[in-house]
Amino acid sequence: MEPIAEITGIVVHGSGLGRSVGMPTANLLSDGAAALPPEGVYASLVTIGDETFTGVTNIGRRPTVDSRPEITVETNIDAFDRDIYGERITVTILFFLRHTRKMGSLMEVRDQVRRDMERARKLAGEAAAASS
Repeated sequence: MEPIAEITGIVVHGSGLGRSVGMPTANLLSDGAAALPPEGVYASLVTIGDETFTGVTNIGRRPTVDSRPEITVETNIDAFDRDIYGERITVTILFFLRHTRKMGSLMEVRDQVRRDMERARKLAGEAAAASS
């Protein structure tokens, strides 16, 4: 299985809204070496040092929390709660999950990301099994 994209960069501070509802994200300041895929939510793998984790990555705007036009790359990393600010990580984009859409609240976003993570785990597992 060929990944859609690989994005490497430094984890920077975001607004902290995700963390406030138990959904912290790694906000990536991309090196810009790779072109970003179209806006949307993706199943991903996140490599930090020599460890790899499943993730859900949003590439694009954040219509539920602000109206800024900037494209962001932010990843919720499965079962992960370490301080990685300032670290260089690689996010490998595996599968498109859904389009980004405005939701009614940050809690609704959190619940959707949990469903997205279940799907990302399944897809990552299937991809790993197929490549073995």
